[in-house]
Amino acid sequence: MVPRSGLAAVSAALLAMNRQLDVREVLQTIVASARDLLDAEYAALGVPDDHGGFAQFVVAGVSDRQWKAIGPLPRQHGILAAMLQDATPQRLADVRKDSRFGGWPKAHPDMSDFLGMPIADGEEVLGALFLANKHCAPGERPTTRKGTCAFTEDDEELLRLLAQHAAIALTNARLYERSRELTIAGERARIGHELHDAVAQKLFSLRLTAQAATALVDRDPDRAKAELHEIARLSAEAADELRAAVVEMRPTALDEDGLVATLRTQAGVLDRAHSAAVTFTCEGVRALPAAQEEALLRVAQEALHNALRHAQAARVDVALVRRGAGAVLTVTDDGTGFDPGAVRSAGRHLGLVSMRDRANGVGGTLTVQSEPGKGTAVEMEVPGG
Repeated sequence: MVPRSGLAAVSAALLAMNRQLDVREVLQTIVASARDLLDAEYAALGVPDDHGGFAQFVVAGVSDRQWKAIGPLPRQHGILAAMLQDATPQRLADVRKDSRFGGWPKAHPDMSDFLGMPIADGEEVLGALFLANKHCAPGERPTTRKGTCAFTEDDEELLRLLAQHAAIALTNARLYERSRELTIAGERARIGHELHDAVAQKLFSLRLTAQAATALVDRDPDRAKAELHEIARLSAEAADELRAAVVEMRPTALDEDGLVATLRTQAGVLDRAHSAAVTFTCEGVRALPAAQEEALLRVAQEALHNALRHAQAARVDVALVRRGAGAVLTVTDDGTGFDPGAVRSAGRHLGLVSMRDRANGVGGTLTVQSEPGKGTAVEMEVPGG
């Protein structure tokens, strides 16, 4: 049973699980809650795919550097497979001595005592939650060769309770995301239809105006010149409508992969497409509310565009780091730079106004530092959700 002194912590963990609506954030909350409540060194949760692997795998107690060094996600085998296929808890004094243990990658942390629990919704197994290396309480003597204290039957019951509530939270988050996907799909269809109609009308007008200018260029140059000005105006309007429609569309990659993966992918693509070196680093950032992730992505895209197309940068570094419950995005380049005051007075903004509007729209702040010949640094901070 859970001691009364721990009921508040359990209640807080359960509330935290059910407060989230983003699947990735739910998974991270489950793992962090389980690790803290059962005082384990490591915790992980794997969501299986249909190909013998894991669609998602979230860990706690492992640094980003360690996780990268470990390599590809594990497969559904051994003890993980037992939890997923048989839906049975696994409590082991030393996982390395189990007959199903098949070894770890070289960079994998050493684990001994192990407690695993399937997360199930009825007969459907949604994932496998497991902990390793239980810390000893003050005055408690280690019970394993690694100097840890083995998980108990009470620990197993507590993890079972967490897994039951995790199943509810994960199911609710999946239903919410499915609903949001349907809403986004409907909105994309609406915007696409409106975009087609608006741009088609503009292109038709451009075609007629161009024909008129062609007919007038020899016999009435002044009227032809006026028609050419009209073509320029219509072209600008068409471009503005295209831009407005694109802005309304939340990027598909953001919905599917999340902000960190999307930024990493885009930086990699730009690095290959341009002579400039484009890098991306991330430190400790968890999932953020959808509006904040989209705002950060748009600001990063605008800053990258400026650096690569206008500043002739040889290097552009994109960084996303956690700050408190929020995050900070920085895009720095070694390009030509500019005088922000001169840009404002000349009526050229290089997207600065739209970037500030995006930051303000999600309760964030944007700062831009630049000097001619000394590159540019764009920083955007958003609070936690």
